[in-house]
Amino acid sequence: MNIQETFEKYSDGESDEFLKFDRVKVKLSNRPDLHAFMLLDKIIPGSLNIVGGASHDEIWLEILPCELAERATKEQIVELIRCGVRYDSSVEALVMFT
Repeated sequence: MNIQETFEKYSDGESDEFLKFDRVKVKLSNRPDLHAFMLLDKIIPGSLNIVGGASHDEIWLEILPCELAERATKEQIVELIRCGVRYDSSVEALVMFT
């Protein structure tokens, strides 16, 4: 799966799923950001902090997009988008607004 194309396809236009948390059927939390963190940990288990950095109004997630592309389904990517997760191609990282 091309992670950048998948994020672009479901983040704008007719397929816009960005911040549509109400469309998530099985919620791991009532909080979109916490749901995203828990889903990411389920897909790519880890033992370190999931937030790798922050600046102004964004946080960068400590998840390698290439690993996510290998392990996640399209449905899981859409679910992350519904939680507000974005792919920033300028730094090739997953980011969220705060």
